[in-house]
Amino acid sequence: MTPSGILVVDKPAGMTSHDVVSRVRRILGTRKVGHAGTLDPMATGVLVIGVERATRLLGHLALRDKRYLATIRLGASTVTDDIEGDVIRTADVGALADVDDAAVRAGLARLTGMIEQRPSSVSAVKIDGRRSYDRVRSGEHVELPARSVEITRIDVLGIRRAETSVDIDVDVECSTGTYVRAIARDLGDALSTGGHLTSLRRTRVGPFGISAARTLEQLESDGAAAVLSMREVAASCFPTWSLASDDAVAVRNGRRIPWAGPAVAGGPVALLDATGEFLALASDDDGDARYAAVFA
Repeated sequence: MTPSGILVVDKPAGMTSHDVVSRVRRILGTRKVGHAGTLDPMATGVLVIGVERATRLLGHLALRDKRYLATIRLGASTVTDDIEGDVIRTADVGALADVDDAAVRAGLARLTGMIEQRPSSVSAVKIDGRRSYDRVRSGEHVELPARSVEITRIDVLGIRRAETSVDIDVDVECSTGTYVRAIARDLGDALSTGGHLTSLRRTRVGPFGISAARTLEQLESDGAAAVLSMREVAASCFPTWSLASDDAVAVRNGRRIPWAGPAVAGGPVALLDATGEFLALASDDDGDARYAAVFA
């Protein structure tokens, strides 16, 4: 029997997130597999996968904070804001040479903090029920409205120069909804050189880091042993409340219990029985436990 829990997959380049889900379904022999936090085909790194009952848990996980390693290339703009798109503008070699390291760092500094960012036109954002990237691929010109995101930091790891390009390796921490491709585009626009992304690797999503991730090849050999159990996920992602036996029985049967758990603002608490089994997610509803999801 396939265990319920979370897989942290190191997604390879060239696969969609749905491709990874399909591969995991085959490896584990179950259809009940879903993912959180889509990665573009060109991107690699952390993809959080829910298995069996944990597919219902994905929407409750606090996956707001993300971290990426990326390479930004100045010198050209592309239709997709990354290396896979057609080039639509190139920079004058002289103008590119005038952009020194200080200008690069200053430009990235202006893109940190709470900012209004316009998503890439080939994002998965829906316009009248249709994905933006589908509209672009069918020849439409799409410009999405800006939205608020938080970019905690952009650390420059290295700058490499060639005659027609400047490559900047960066380490980015940001909120969900941030497009690292848009950072490359906006830096290139600010410096009048054009810019796009040439590589992207996600190294963390919420509490799930790349050190815990398994490649698909490792999953082929490890199988269900790679699945983080529901209780492991509960302990790492939520405040917890260990219940007395009578309360645990009530939760298993869907009956409400008086709230005696930790005071938590804006998020659920994981309810555990005496053995540590993850029973439910709940919050304080005027003195009673209100269940967001019951897993027992």
